[in-house]
Amino acid sequence: MSTAATTTTASADTDPTMDAIGQAVVAGRAGDTRSARRRLLELWSEIGVTGDPLHRCSLAHYLADLHDDPAQALAWDVRALDAADAVTEQRVQEHHAGLHIAGFYPSLHLNLADNYRRLGSFDAAAEHLDAAREYAPEPPQDAYGDTLRTALDEVAEAVARRDTTRRPSAPGPTT
Repeated sequence: MSTAATTTTASADTDPTMDAIGQAVVAGRAGDTRSARRRLLELWSEIGVTGDPLHRCSLAHYLADLHDDPAQALAWDVRALDAADAVTEQRVQEHHAGLHIAGFYPSLHLNLADNYRRLGSFDAAAEHLDAAREYAPEPPQDAYGDTLRTALDEVAEAVARRDTTRRPSAPGPTT
């Protein structure tokens, strides 16, 4: 999709950039990792490092999941966390009334913990696990909460074992 396709006039209720990010995420989850990664990198170039922090946070968060190499995933997860720190509650609410920026942090810190663990930096991994738990001391009783609890437990157990192997339940490519 070209730049023009993401900047066309849309109603007040739509965000063409978030829509394009969502389409790339769907492609990646369907197994078209290469195409999804390429599209998200194109969008990153369009958004720029000083663009809308919600766009940067969302894109970097999803792009990290498309990298099997933990160092590459870590770089994108750091970008996602940095962008989250710049997102305002108002901006999140403009995108979706039910979202809150605080709800992004457990997953962002969990991903950082998992990447640091895979790189053998167990102290940094433990720090981000603690941060994830601070932001979500009691994850919601829903599918997201279940996923978060399971991942937090798996990463914590792997850190305790000093295990750097990829978790089978981790998002992203498996090869």
